[in-house]
Amino acid sequence: MESKHHYTGLTAAQVAESRAKYGENVLTPPAKEPLWRQFLDKFRDPLIIILLIAGVLSILISCYEYFGLGDGLTVFFEPVGIFVAIMLATGLAFYFEYQADKEFAILNQVNDDEPVEVIRNANTTQIPRRDVVVGDIVLINTGEEIPADGELIEATLLHVDESTLTGEPICTKTTIESEFDADATFPSNHVMKGTKVMEGHGIMRVLAIGDHTEQGKVFDAVQIDNSVKTPLDEQLDGLGRLVAKLSYCVGAGIIIGRILMYFLSPSYEQFEWLPFIAYMLKTLMIAVTLVVVSVPEGLPMAVTLSLAYSMRRMLKTNNLVRKMHACETMGATTVICTDKTGTLTQNQMRVDSLQLYGLDEHSSAVSEAMALNSTAQLDFTDPSHPTVLGNPTEGALLLWLCQHGVDYRELRDCSNIVDQLPFSTERKYMATVVDSALMPGRRILYVKGAPEIVFGMCRTMGEGATRERVEKQLLDYQNHAMRTLGFAFQIIEDGETAISNGRVTATRLHFIGITAIADPVRSDVPAAIKECIDAGISIKIVTGDTPGTAREI
Repeated sequence: MESKHHYTGLTAAQVAESRAKYGENVLTPPAKEPLWRQFLDKFRDPLIIILLIAGVLSILISCYEYFGLGDGLTVFFEPVGIFVAIMLATGLAFYFEYQADKEFAILNQVNDDEPVEVIRNANTTQIPRRDVVVGDIVLINTGEEIPADGELIEATLLHVDESTLTGEPICTKTTIESEFDADATFPSNHVMKGTKVMEGHGIMRVLAIGDHTEQGKVFDAVQIDNSVKTPLDEQLDGLGRLVAKLSYCVGAGIIIGRILMYFLSPSYEQFEWLPFIAYMLKTLMIAVTLVVVSVPEGLPMAVTLSLAYSMRRMLKTNNLVRKMHACETMGATTVICTDKTGTLTQNQMRVDSLQLYGLDEHSSAVSEAMALNSTAQLDFTDPSHPTVLGNPTEGALLLWLCQHGVDYRELRDCSNIVDQLPFSTERKYMATVVDSALMPGRRILYVKGAPEIVFGMCRTMGEGATRERVEKQLLDYQNHAMRTLGFAFQIIEDGETAISNGRVTATRLHFIGITAIADPVRSDVPAAIKECIDAGISIKIVTGDTPGTAREI
């Protein structure tokens, strides 16, 4: 199945056999409540309950007026109107949320269609998450969700967030038996579906998919409703309670007042039960009538229509809302914090400029620095248009090598990676120690990252490189909204330590140069930003890039 740093993965026939045996990599959704129960749930709204009580009382009053007093059928208009309002409010809410649920069922499939990097037929490619099968070789990188349960083949400073399964936010994963954590919930060389890679990267062989994963077992055992009430929900609940209390108070006040009037009336001489009972029935009818008319039967209908209209308007702009009351919460937005890469920009990064100092752009050091000190891959399914898999910034460097006739895969296969320090936002650089194939017999440390950080780590620099020149060049790149990277290397002598305790400890780094990577702003962003600002919504850009780059965006 594998050779040095090279895995062939499953063949098409093996994939088909595994899928026939274990099925798709999806979780079986829980059984839904029948539609009749979903409809009845709409009657649990406090205002609807009050309206139902008022409707019943209104029917009793109308029956008394029709059969007891001989009034016409018009006395039934009031209860009919109340129940029409109830059915319209509950029916519309049920219909729109039922339609939204159907659309969400389709949308939920998108998660199962998220791309995953796998090796099949000796080629690194992307497949939908649902198509991962037992036995697949999967590449996992920082920020990615692990698509299935598997055993690690390779792991480089791999830390996984397993809080969704165990509550542990950071778990160290390794393939070195001596470093296994005996107290860990899951083996240190195993990773689980649904957990997230917080740092590092690795390669795993899939052992379980779908319902057979640990996530699938938890999903099957526990179904948690994490819904919360919106401000409008809480306000309507409060209004319902207030209306109920006021109605009770009004009704009680009328009954007490009428009883006092009966006994304090000048015509009152002697208590008799039959006249008093007739008087009390009339009093109750008056009290019930006032309670019924005090209930705002049009309010639930007005709220439902308003939210339903908002829901459909949002759908026309490709914003799907499951619960109607969520429209009210989104309508109260005052600040939007947005990522830059892939959200404001196209996330199609390409090397725009490469500035080297003392080296030719075809130098072997530059090629190895880009090919080996990287976790990205290229998909050559279409050889004429390779696509980036993994980190788009590192992928841009691989595309640059490809455009210059350098196959990064050959460099990786011929060289041996001795140690590696993945990129992190704290360090702001990545480092790799390799036994170089282009410089046989030499062990080299390559460092790549934020230019100001890398430059500060270097003792020497290429011809023509000065701090002033580098800073001026970086400022120019950043003012054009380009992402910048700095490169450095050092030949490691025997017995010399290059990486220790999660840091580069080499002290003779040589600065190679810098590169500018362009990622154009999406064409629809300016209009969207203007619309938000005109609506009084503040926009904040959250990015790891420099202030100059963010300001230019």
